[in-house]
Amino acid sequence: MTQSGWLKAAATAIALFLPSMSAAQGVAGDYLAARQAGMTGDFEQAARYFDRALMFDPENLEFMDRGALSYLSLGNVERAAVLGNRILESGQSSQVAQMAVMAERLGKDDYAGAIDMIAQNRGVGPLVDGLITAWSQLGQGDMSAALVAFEKVGETQGLEPFAVYHKALALASVGDYEGAEKIFATDMAGGLQFTRRAVIARLSILSQLERNQEALDFLDQSFNAQMDPELRGVKAALEAGETLPFNVVRSAKDGLAESFFSLAEALAQDASDDFTLLYARIAEHLRSDHFEAALMTAELLERLGQYELAVDAYRDVERDDPAFHAAELGRAGALRAAGRTDAAVEVLESLAETHGDLPVVQSTLADLKRSLNEYDDAIEAYTKAIDLFDEPERSQWFLFYARGISNERSGNWEAAEADFRTALDLNPDQPQVLNYLGYSLVEKQTKLDEALDMIERAVAAEPGSGYIVDSLGWVLFKLGRYEEAVEHLERAAELMPIDPVVNDHLGDSYWAVGRRTEAQFMWRRALSFVDYENVSEDADADRIRRKLEVGLDQLLEEEGADPLNMVTDDKN
Repeated sequence: MTQSGWLKAAATAIALFLPSMSAAQGVAGDYLAARQAGMTGDFEQAARYFDRALMFDPENLEFMDRGALSYLSLGNVERAAVLGNRILESGQSSQVAQMAVMAERLGKDDYAGAIDMIAQNRGVGPLVDGLITAWSQLGQGDMSAALVAFEKVGETQGLEPFAVYHKALALASVGDYEGAEKIFATDMAGGLQFTRRAVIARLSILSQLERNQEALDFLDQSFNAQMDPELRGVKAALEAGETLPFNVVRSAKDGLAESFFSLAEALAQDASDDFTLLYARIAEHLRSDHFEAALMTAELLERLGQYELAVDAYRDVERDDPAFHAAELGRAGALRAAGRTDAAVEVLESLAETHGDLPVVQSTLADLKRSLNEYDDAIEAYTKAIDLFDEPERSQWFLFYARGISNERSGNWEAAEADFRTALDLNPDQPQVLNYLGYSLVEKQTKLDEALDMIERAVAAEPGSGYIVDSLGWVLFKLGRYEEAVEHLERAAELMPIDPVVNDHLGDSYWAVGRRTEAQFMWRRALSFVDYENVSEDADADRIRRKLEVGLDQLLEEEGADPLNMVTDDKN
């Protein structure tokens, strides 16, 4: 072969090889990108990249499984089920695939298909499979078989509360309120009976039995004064003699949604958030108006750091839903976590216009305004929240405390001190209030003995709090008890090593006891931390630099402050 012929043959071979090499690079890149996205909880990117990887390798079971997981995490049951069915058709087993396919069948009222999956050992898991079987039997119109199935679930150790709770819901869903109430009354449902949804279910059952007064007593026993708009509406209806509709579970499909939600609530205690999310998503898929499942989904996404997805999930709660205010509060929090502070403010200000009669709405808006140093707006919102209570109660201590901080920061010390003292009247041993008021009195050089007593009580309550230990050291410094101050300020610096104020205070105390070299070291250290994130904003960099130039005693003289009774010999 001539040289030109060899080159032509080589070029042809390379050309033929290039597509497969490109495909290999593509599938590897998409797989790695998808895997990384999955590890960080970015379900949207993971789903996109696994879809791309499947274009290069359409029979890859791992890509299908992980893609199904990503789509199920996004709440896209239909796409997850497509991938799940392909996995199951290959003869392989996969919990994610089985969950997705099961959710799709239940969503289409294919109860026979769901029971058949369980019979073939392709269910979701031991507990939920039993509940799926029972509710699917009811969905097929066989109540007797459903009750037998619920009883069978209860035979497994630890599962009786789930079984009897869902049995009660099933009875109520077909109008057997007496049978349902008998279960609730005997307290067989254990802790599940006293979940929010279980309480509402029992209230409706009692009302259907024309026992509104018993329902009112149970409501007060369960929630006391802490009632959201839905519960207040329930109470008003009961007091007016109205009959509450039973709509916690209206059908077999609702019961199935409740099964997955019950499991999600149980899993939230121990399982990972990404696994719990799958159950919450399926509950939403089976019942679109299950607002508690929507809220759980959003909260789980927040904890997973998927703030934009959480924002979308919170939007799933309709404006006329009793939980709308809770969803909007959550959406504002997710927006803020995503760095969209202006949007969070807009959400809360809009919510204050429509739900301003709820203290939590006003206080949340106030907290955000305070964090933005908009203290006048914060004071106004805190005041509105406080005024919504008929009379002061212990739980209001934080509102007065937070308004006190806002008043202090806006320069109104008289109002601030009054708020702090009201907070202490409501909660006398609250360490945050004791510390803030005590430290403020120290800074103002007034009532130092009272300030010392407050801060000592705060330290006793929270000995591991660097801020509070620093306050104790600082009040001792102001009282001229320098050696004692050093001991506590050194401890504060151990607890909060990069806080510039703590390091500055320790530097001052070292100077006062004659440890000048150490004092200068601590002041330089304080300066190095002034621009760090998540540290106190109260450090005065210019003042620290002046101390490094002339020393603390000279600075105090320049400021016209009282001189300190300091040791003059350097002990270093």
